[in-house]
Amino acid sequence: MTDIHIHRNHKLGMAEARKVAYRWAEQAEQGLQMACTYKEGAARDEVRFNRAGAHGTLEVTPDAFELNAKLGFLLGVFKGRIESEIVKNLDALLAAPAGAAAKNQAVKKPAAKKSAKRT
Repeated sequence: MTDIHIHRNHKLGMAEARKVAYRWAEQAEQGLQMACTYKEGAARDEVRFNRAGAHGTLEVTPDAFELNAKLGFLLGVFKGRIESEIVKNLDALLAAPAGAAAKNQAVKKPAAKKSAKRT
């Protein structure tokens, strides 16, 4: 297995960092077909993600994001490309104006998504 480790400091505080993490998880689900679960904690939150050939966690604290992922043999060949995409997406989310994250206050937790009833 190939490991990816990404650390990003921030000054968002927990509430805004949580919004960024929700958004990141949504992007991982939609763009990478990852299954994500979000667990809120008192001092830190954790996003667990997985799909065939890859799994890991994104730890969210009031001042940092810590991503650890393991890639299987086939995806390990693309480690550089995968890592650069993760970095690009996370950095873009962190660079977004505070108002952009606040605009999405109703962002749902990935694990809490429910299907709408159709009549």
